[in-house]
Amino acid sequence: MRRIEILAFDNAQLLDVTGPLQVFTSANEAAIQNGLPRPYEAVAIATGTQTRTSSGLALMTEPLGDIGGPLDTLIVAGGWGVNKACEDVALVEWIRHRSAHARRTASVCSGAFLLAQAGLLDGRRATTHWNRCEEFSRRFPRVALEPDPIFVEDGQIWSSAGVTAGIDLSLALVEADLGRKLALSVARELVVFLKRPGGQAQFSSALRLQEGGERFDRLHGWIMDNLRADLSLPALAEQANMSARSFSRHYRQATGHTPARAVEEIRIEAARRLLEDGMTVHQARTRCGFASEETMRRNFMRKFGTTPQAFRDHFA
Repeated sequence: MRRIEILAFDNAQLLDVTGPLQVFTSANEAAIQNGLPRPYEAVAIATGTQTRTSSGLALMTEPLGDIGGPLDTLIVAGGWGVNKACEDVALVEWIRHRSAHARRTASVCSGAFLLAQAGLLDGRRATTHWNRCEEFSRRFPRVALEPDPIFVEDGQIWSSAGVTAGIDLSLALVEADLGRKLALSVARELVVFLKRPGGQAQFSSALRLQEGGERFDRLHGWIMDNLRADLSLPALAEQANMSARSFSRHYRQATGHTPARAVEEIRIEAARRLLEDGMTVHQARTRCGFASEETMRRNFMRKFGTTPQAFRDHFA
């Protein structure tokens, strides 16, 4: 049985702890239903027997275990209390030594700060919550931070983005241990409709564009429903009931993007989802309105560093 320790601390994010804990618990249930033994012993741990999360809910926890005890996976939660936790020299030292006895170590959200404080991310690729990337890079310049992915695997060290990304990471760990079929059954049980691959962006292009306010939300919905239509500047301006010149200026002020760049991002995201669902490159290109497969290929290389076909081969 694989022992999984999920480290909490005062003012940790509740879901950073309970999300992964539920994934491994559901994996046990799925294994039993398939006539297999329970694969995991998953426990929440902290410096004492109780810790209060940032939501105000207190968790009953096991005290930090013997550094030399058997351990498969150490997962470190994040949350608003992580900065104070980084100042706890004894805790950071415990993480450093406990990780050395684990087969793999992972962080959820800003838990990456604790791994970095312990020196476990030096020279490695990692990710954390998008809203703390600037602070993280400033504090830990020796870490190759990747602000976009849902989760990153670098050898035996894994890290994930904000909050619910801990569930994605945990599903990936289950898949690595027990296979894709069982991991997908866990995802279905948890009503996680799409088991997101690590290379997927932390949030969608449409969500990024909404940061500029509500003014163009209806337009973005229309674009997503009409990817094969004429999405030129005049056509978009007409949909927005504005002159082309005025629309271009106001759109960029609101979203930080030109209309053409926004359309490109929405098309890439739609094509990515279709390729993940098994659609061919040609079908995805046609459905999403790319002028040619070469245009789509260039966009994928810029966005994901790989071709549409390679992306499909890996994630479909």
